[in-house]
Amino acid sequence: MFELLRLMRPHQWVKNTFVFIGLLFGHAWHDPGLVSTVVMVFAAFCLVSSAVYIINDMVDLEQDRLHPKKCQRPLASGRVSSMAAAVLAGLLGVLGLGLAYVASKIVAIILVAYALMNIAYSLRLKHVVILDVFIIATGFMLRILAGTLGVGIPPSQWLLLCGLMVTLFLGFTKRRAEIIALSEDKAAHRKVLEHYSPVLLDKMIVITSAGLIMSYSLYTMNPDTMRIHGTANLIYTVPFVMYGVFRYIYLLHHQRRGGDPSHDLVRDIHLIGVVGVWLAVTILLIA
Repeated sequence: MFELLRLMRPHQWVKNTFVFIGLLFGHAWHDPGLVSTVVMVFAAFCLVSSAVYIINDMVDLEQDRLHPKKCQRPLASGRVSSMAAAVLAGLLGVLGLGLAYVASKIVAIILVAYALMNIAYSLRLKHVVILDVFIIATGFMLRILAGTLGVGIPPSQWLLLCGLMVTLFLGFTKRRAEIIALSEDKAAHRKVLEHYSPVLLDKMIVITSAGLIMSYSLYTMNPDTMRIHGTANLIYTVPFVMYGVFRYIYLLHHQRRGGDPSHDLVRDIHLIGVVGVWLAVTILLIA
């Protein structure tokens, strides 16, 4: 049972917290019914995303066995059979989609699109340079849309832009971390890495990190933002975002992290602290 739980990668569920962005910035946390619906959406994404991870592990089984770390995964190590994994993936997918349909039909459609996109990613699209990172980013955008449009909260164009920038940044840093970790054997573990170079990825990381900081800064100074939140002081949260971005880049280059944002977020005290302080100050200002 423990190996089946590991196969579901519950530590990756932190990515699904993107569905709560609408509650925070849409001032909807006072509505208990809406909050419970978004929690249901979060649970649905956790179940379906775990099913997708299992499918991906089944597709990448041989490559994972050659990887220095992924070889310890339940499927690659042989501690879980392919049949058990397939049954678990099917069960999680059905439960997740059923839960999404209970939340709303729009959420169910978004989750189906998320699942199909990620299956296509696992089978083919992860080998297409640059598009692979954009698909990862699109997965996060679908989470934001499910937690806003899917439950009746109008999505902010600024927050969608910020979400796109932060997910592209994390995607390119993930590829950079894989090149650092795998060195000369990179293509054997992930075919698309043969099309990436450290210089290319460093340029893309610079572009997306600058875009993230600028888009968030412009969001905090936007007149509509000030009107909706009733404050002009969100600009003072920008330094926390900048520190978090710079800290992540430091971890990438000096501590060989960045390959798994979910792990890095909970293992680095600086990232934990800056995210916690940013969230606390933001809630204090807009609540």
